[in-house]
Amino acid sequence: MFSFALIKETSPLSPVYPDRCILIFVCHLFPGFTGLLTAAFILIVAGAAFYFLNRSNPAYNIDPQAVPHTFEPILARYLRIAEFIVGLDTGSIVLIVGSSALHGQAGHLPWVYASPLLLLGCSVIYGVIFMTCLIMNDENARHGNAHTALRYTLSETFGFSALGCFFAGYIFLVVLVTR
Repeated sequence: MFSFALIKETSPLSPVYPDRCILIFVCHLFPGFTGLLTAAFILIVAGAAFYFLNRSNPAYNIDPQAVPHTFEPILARYLRIAEFIVGLDTGSIVLIVGSSALHGQAGHLPWVYASPLLLLGCSVIYGVIFMTCLIMNDENARHGNAHTALRYTLSETFGFSALGCFFAGYIFLVVLVTR
């Protein structure tokens, strides 16, 4: 959405132009733009950080100490943590959207809640992608395919991005509710 503003400025300090008008072009972004921008920023920063940390090794052994099938208990823990975070995210989204205390006169949530809700939604998406990457990487390793640095980087990126969006969404909510 775009708009124009005409501002009349009076300045006694400028004898040449005592009254002047300024035309300002303003771009109004959609509600939640800050949340989506923050989620993309978290994903890009995490991806770049893990890429530079992991690029030195061309491939990784997914099983600790190269003992076959020792990644299974670790995989179960990672999946459980991701499920817990996704459950908290989805529960929070449902609770906030369904809460009648937060709804305004029109029955809708105020637009300021869009950014934290989108951050929590991105956390759900990143968490589901993280779980999918973990399972695919484990299956690929069991079939003899190398666990490459790129696969490792993607798993770490989506896992920590889900966690980062989770924290950012809750911090955003606390700031909105307590101001």
